[in-house]
Amino acid sequence: MSPSKPQELPLIKPPRLRPGDLIGIISPAGPVDESELQPDLKLLESSDLRTHVAPHVYDRHDYLAGDDEARLSDLHAMFRDRKIKAIFCARGGYGTLRLLDKIDYDLIREHPKTIVGYSDITALLMAIHKKTGLVTFHGPMVRGLSALHDNSRESLFKLISSNQPVSFSPMAGNSLISGRAKGPLIGGNLSLICHLVGTSFLPSLDGCILFIEDRGEPLYRIDRMLTHLALTGQLKGIAGLIGGEFIECGDNSAINDLLKTLASDLEIPLTTGFPVGHGLTNLALPLGPPAQLDTDSMTLSLLESCVI
Repeated sequence: MSPSKPQELPLIKPPRLRPGDLIGIISPAGPVDESELQPDLKLLESSDLRTHVAPHVYDRHDYLAGDDEARLSDLHAMFRDRKIKAIFCARGGYGTLRLLDKIDYDLIREHPKTIVGYSDITALLMAIHKKTGLVTFHGPMVRGLSALHDNSRESLFKLISSNQPVSFSPMAGNSLISGRAKGPLIGGNLSLICHLVGTSFLPSLDGCILFIEDRGEPLYRIDRMLTHLALTGQLKGIAGLIGGEFIECGDNSAINDLLKTLASDLEIPLTTGFPVGHGLTNLALPLGPPAQLDTDSMTLSLLESCVI
């Protein structure tokens, strides 16, 4: 008898971001220096937003932004504070996996807010979505925000402030396998997705449009991670695949070949080269809302808004 499909929680949409809103800044993963964030905080404030830097953002404990309790305290405080309307992560690095089994998910469910990040933050975004049903956002973090191409910032703010569905038409990138797919949009950093397999924090990928990206992983490791996901059965039911950018991962054509072989075996549509991830263009995508991918017209359409 095949295992039953895990029960998914109802989708919760956070309130949309409005001019003058207060943004909470947290460092749930690696450390960051105050001087690194200053240009990016100024950029946010010049965008008619206000910022509140959490108490432990600049803490440093070896390769972590402070100890687990401090980083967790900032996360909980940002969700608890009614004046904070959205939460932006300062940077990635490593550390969010250490927090997942300590997070008060009931608190988050009762105080839904926009939370944004990528890279190591993938684990946090996926865990929150899995445990609460909250739509989370894979997109630019505070550090380096001012260095990104303008469309990255525009993409993020449009996604989290508009109560209308967003579409990417035409999508940047290449269609490698034609077709259409419809399902919840789920994804993030390939390495972190692999690390969530076998835990209770990975959302169901059954029927989803999966997007993946990574940085600094040689080709054989990309191969190993894709093969691992396939062997676990996690990819068996996905509806479509979007390859993001694989920065400093070697020959892009070789990575495309790996993705095409995988998607061909799964008989699903595939696009590659979509600018999501560690590049200077990092288009924001939500985790959870239904979407449609058409690789013939190169269109990715969200079927409903991500915020209320």
